[in-house]
Amino acid sequence: MSFNGLFYFIAVALLLLTTSTIANDSILSRFQQYLQIDTAHPSPNYHKAADFIISQAKSLSLESRTIEFVKNKPLILLKWTGKNPDLPSILLNSHTDVVPVEPHKWSHPPFDAAIDHENGNIYARGSQDMKCVGLQYLEAIRKLKESKFEPLRTIYVVFVPDEEIGGHDGAEKFANSEIFDEMNVGIVLDEGLASPEDYYRLFYAERCPMWLVIKATGAPGHGAKLYDNTAMENLLKSIESVRRFRASQLDMVKAGLKEEGEVVSVNMVFLKAGTPSPTGFVMNLQPSEAHAGFDIRVPPIADQASLERRIAEEWAPASRNMTFEYKQKVSVHGANGKPILTAYDSSNPWWSLIEEAIVKAKGKIGKPEIFPASTDARYFRMKGVPAIGFSPMANTPILLHDHNEFLNKEEYLKGIEVYESILKAFASFVEGKNGKDTLRDEL
Repeated sequence: MSFNGLFYFIAVALLLLTTSTIANDSILSRFQQYLQIDTAHPSPNYHKAADFIISQAKSLSLESRTIEFVKNKPLILLKWTGKNPDLPSILLNSHTDVVPVEPHKWSHPPFDAAIDHENGNIYARGSQDMKCVGLQYLEAIRKLKESKFEPLRTIYVVFVPDEEIGGHDGAEKFANSEIFDEMNVGIVLDEGLASPEDYYRLFYAERCPMWLVIKATGAPGHGAKLYDNTAMENLLKSIESVRRFRASQLDMVKAGLKEEGEVVSVNMVFLKAGTPSPTGFVMNLQPSEAHAGFDIRVPPIADQASLERRIAEEWAPASRNMTFEYKQKVSVHGANGKPILTAYDSSNPWWSLIEEAIVKAKGKIGKPEIFPASTDARYFRMKGVPAIGFSPMANTPILLHDHNEFLNKEEYLKGIEVYESILKAFASFVEGKNGKDTLRDEL
């Protein structure tokens, strides 16, 4: 190679590098802007988040629609119309709200979205759960539009409120609306979890919440008196029974017999008893009532009816002056009587497509999992629509709802490439004749 040729090669390489660096800086800046909007409960700034999302939609020439099923809780629905809008559409779901923070326990202010330039980590509430995913959807669409890609299927992107407090005024109302029915959704992508390993995690189902409160009653008595069936004694018997069951489930996870999402989890979240006094509690009076609250999560592969019998007969039996109520109880079965889950075998072409797209983007995949907690995906699965949980975060500690939540900038940028590959595959998918499925490359 001549000197002039070498000089030209170096100049082009430097130009490409500079262009790429500027583009990445812009992508990261948009992510930081979104993270800096405080949408933490109990007072999320939904309208500021909505304004930001709509501004991004305009820059991408996407149709946008603001819907308020409940006043002051805007849902933003974006649309990229496909060349064949009669085909079932693709829905990319994300939520704008985040959980509260304890700022003094963070090494970086939780809404500054500061980048630690030593390691490239972006520290912010929502960096993993799940503002990253919402913006990665849009950045992937930006890249596809820049490459002149035209989707065959219509792509919807929705930003919903209130997921962190149950999603009842957000995704639940949306999934049960005429608006959703008219969208003819064929597949939903929603959030997953970070992976500390070098592979991505895909979720086909999730555990259903059964939030239980047990109440024990008994005659009050002097604090020094010993007698049977006090409220506290009866409640403690129940707590011990719950503890043994919890230990049996956890032992299966520790032994590697089951994954976390495949067992029933039970955690006591509050204990309420005693007679208040100006200095705390009355110490020489045994209370007549005692309450305990439990966060129970049931996988769709479990026998929920058997668990309900255990609660009535063992954990809160009427024979011990005990009652119970569910603050929330979600059935593991849909309207058709079948477990609420998305198939991950050959009967579901979307699962094969997402696996192939991730591999094409040079990503690795773990085995299919049940999400250990709850996401908005359950509302779409209840409608009979397949939903896959996925957040492209490999080599990342699981920090959702934790102090110092962060996502590395390189993982964020890599996730955009993965979504670009997934959207290209999904939006080009054509169901072939004779039961065969095909991909139409739209290059």
